[in-house]
Amino acid sequence: MTTPALVREPASLAPVGAARRLTFRAVRPHLGTAAGVAIIAVLLWRLGTGVFLDGLRRIDTPTLVIGLAIGAVTTVLSAWRWQLVARSLGLRLPLGPAVGDYYRALFLNAALPGGVLGDVHRAVRHGQSEGDIGRGVRAVVLERAAGQIALTVFGAAALLVLPSPVRDQARDFAPLAAAGLVGACAVVAAVRMNRAPGRRAGALRATLAEARRALLSRRSGPGVALSSAAILAGHVVMFVVAARVAGSAASVAALTPIAVLALVAMGLPLNVGGWGPREGVTAWAFAAAGLGADRGLATAVVYGVLSFVAALPGLVVLVVRWIAALRYSRAEVSSSKTAPKESARLARSSFPFSADPREGRPMTPDSV
Repeated sequence: MTTPALVREPASLAPVGAARRLTFRAVRPHLGTAAGVAIIAVLLWRLGTGVFLDGLRRIDTPTLVIGLAIGAVTTVLSAWRWQLVARSLGLRLPLGPAVGDYYRALFLNAALPGGVLGDVHRAVRHGQSEGDIGRGVRAVVLERAAGQIALTVFGAAALLVLPSPVRDQARDFAPLAAAGLVGACAVVAAVRMNRAPGRRAGALRATLAEARRALLSRRSGPGVALSSAAILAGHVVMFVVAARVAGSAASVAALTPIAVLALVAMGLPLNVGGWGPREGVTAWAFAAAGLGADRGLATAVVYGVLSFVAALPGLVVLVVRWIAALRYSRAEVSSSKTAPKESARLARSSFPFSADPREGRPMTPDSV
């Protein structure tokens, strides 16, 4: 007796479906990189490579020193914000190791595709060292969320108050967006009122409680708000410096909304080490403001170089910790196991490179 075709067909299609899912999972991490490369290619095709090279030629040593100085201030403030959030969640995080870890994360974000692998590495390593990866990850997520909240609040005010290429459109769109947001919140509230409490509701309440304790409490809230505002101001100042180096004479009031748009674009996961959407949005915004798309692309190029230079101390942190890890491994093999805890603390003696020597191992996809 033969098996009906309808019975055999699902079995024959199952491997095909599994292969398609595996192929999509393998390709998905590279979609953002491909999008960033496509944006850069379109910009170079439309504006030419001369604009890109002109932006690079305008960068001199004083400009690089300014980028390093601004990056040092924003990185220390970012590490302090991370420390405040982590302590509010009950995690230990000295400021020295926090600065080193943050520099390392910035460098990995700038050097690796996607722009977030450094933060993933920072979250997992800190969670492992404290014995709670979940809280370590949530601390980094909340710390980055504080920065996004500051950018959203300041950006909305800047785009609506200062002259910008999107101010008129935003004013027309704001009432519709507000009405839609209120309606969506009403629907969600109605659904939640008719739903029996469960594990997800409890987890959501716990997450919201952690967020309030980390970002809005009297102990950490003022410091988080102050550091977020200062960090955002540092990024805007660096953008203005980049515009001046690129040859733009526009006022700070005209450049601030464009800087906000560039910072928002940098947060999109469609880039190659931060390059892609930032250049496209900056070129469009400069053109819409009557400042010239080529000048906008040159500004974005200078800003990208300054951002990378500001993250370069992270490479030093990575190399120092990698060397410390090698020494720790050799000492562990050659010596007796008399005082492993004391050996593990050898790399905590110098600021800002203090950390567990084992953290110096280079990051791989498996380790993240």
